[in-house]
Amino acid sequence: MRELLISLGEGEGELTGRLVRALRAAVRSGRLAAGERLPASRVLAVELGVSRGVVVEAYEQLAAEGYLVGRQGSGTRVAAGVAGGPAAVPARVAPAEVRYDLKPGSPDLGAFPRTAWAGAVRRALQGAANRDLGYGDPAGLPQLRGELAAYLGRVRAVAAPPERVVVTSGVGQGLALLLQVLARRGRGPIAVEDPGSPGTLELLRAHGVEPLGVPVDQEGLVVDALAASGARTVLVTPAHQYPTGVVLSARRRTELAGWARAGGLVVEDDYDAEFRYDREPLGAVQGLAPERTVYLGSLSKTLAPGLRLGWAVLPSPLAEDFRRAKQYADLGTGAIDQLAFAALLQSGGYDRHLRTVRPRYRARCQALAEALRTHLPQAELQGVAAGLHLYADLPDGLDERAVAAAALRRGVRVATVAPGRTAGSVGRPALALGYAGLAEQRLREAAALLGEAVREVLNPAG
Repeated sequence: MRELLISLGEGEGELTGRLVRALRAAVRSGRLAAGERLPASRVLAVELGVSRGVVVEAYEQLAAEGYLVGRQGSGTRVAAGVAGGPAAVPARVAPAEVRYDLKPGSPDLGAFPRTAWAGAVRRALQGAANRDLGYGDPAGLPQLRGELAAYLGRVRAVAAPPERVVVTSGVGQGLALLLQVLARRGRGPIAVEDPGSPGTLELLRAHGVEPLGVPVDQEGLVVDALAASGARTVLVTPAHQYPTGVVLSARRRTELAGWARAGGLVVEDDYDAEFRYDREPLGAVQGLAPERTVYLGSLSKTLAPGLRLGWAVLPSPLAEDFRRAKQYADLGTGAIDQLAFAALLQSGGYDRHLRTVRPRYRARCQALAEALRTHLPQAELQGVAAGLHLYADLPDGLDERAVAAAALRRGVRVATVAPGRTAGSVGRPALALGYAGLAEQRLREAAALLGEAVREVLNPAG
């Protein structure tokens, strides 16, 4: 038996009639289910502030109508067969089972260093001052900002004074906050790599920005096209471009830094920077033009997206406005996760985790690439040996959506590239294939099924 949350209303007739209508409606809607026990008449009378006789009379009326039944020793209950509820939802076709998820966007979640993280949380809580658990600086705890500044300077060659580091809830929030800051300054058009991330395009459009596409070639973003676009802000993924997998060349980095120093603003999403398998990764573009670059990073590809922990390094003219936007957004990111990550950085646990997973991802990258060459020779693999996904160009004229649908029928989920193109942009059909979450043998199985899917689309009658 539970509270009924019955309202008798006002000015709608005498009390008994109002209670009858309220109870009848509750039964018809399904809010009172068949067999459910109603409160005793004395209890409901007290709750509603009416006499017991009003409740007894209402129960008797509804029993006579067949809505309620009363049994000695079991109280008054809702009769069977009269409860309604929401209209039946038409049956949907069951989605295909995903046995091989090749959609990019996540690391191997099974590799999350649970023991190391639990130890970092324990050390952080043991050493935390009471004030660390209160409302602190919305830009983040000084412990983490200091560790991040040192780490990013050492590993990514980022010029990151702690006072210009802001802890965010991932790159998505960092970009959203930056859009707010730029909007107040009259941001103008924003350029993006084309093709790029569908999620980024959706985020920009949700904030009222229709992005300008700038083409990407084998050297990365075409800076001459950027200069011709008229945009004064550009969002780039130079370490491992999504989805093509190319790395911004040294020549283009110099050109991009020059464009920025001439009055542009670079927003650098350091996507996949931690994973380069054939050589050392290049340093961040931010180091070439720190006063004209907003640098964004997160733990979503290295530890787990569910942590919702990231950072932004701001040019000094934007730092205070960005901090204020963060304050008004959520008052700051959770303190315990900040303390834990600071402890993991300080102890070297984060570096050890990356050293552990790099060989695993390298092996998976190689296994998928080799299997695709065997089972899908029509595809051309692009990009460098890095990151957590491969880019596969499909034969001209092939419908990438049809391929994705045929693959899904076989239990293989892939990402098409067309949703990451800007308005009016066209390009060769292609797929982005994530490999982080599957072992080598399962990647080979997925590649074989993907090859079947392409052959089905190429030869529908066969």
